[in-house]
Amino acid sequence: MRKIYREISVWRRIDDKRAVRFRCFEELESHLFCVQSADFYSMPLNADVAADSDRQFLELFMEEEPAERSGGFASIGEAIAAHEKDFGPMAEVVAAHEKSKGRSE
Repeated sequence: MRKIYREISVWRRIDDKRAVRFRCFEELESHLFCVQSADFYSMPLNADVAADSDRQFLELFMEEEPAERSGGFASIGEAIAAHEKDFGPMAEVVAAHEKSKGRSE
């Protein structure tokens, strides 16, 4: 039998112009959580960025079981902490890029 998942979006404000959305899943039989991806947004909002994030989210889900991609954790907080540990440097690079882009405009 194929696993069934619940999608959960968890948001964090980075500052007054940027935010990140953690795209999480709960596997309904085991009640374990994982983070599929983290989407970064900045003001002014760009509809293409949101559409690309949604497309990537669906593609990742269909390509591989979420828990196989990123593990299973007892809580959403643990899943996000593990994701940030694995991808933290990437998040910092994205934030720095967005910040410098804002200065040049």
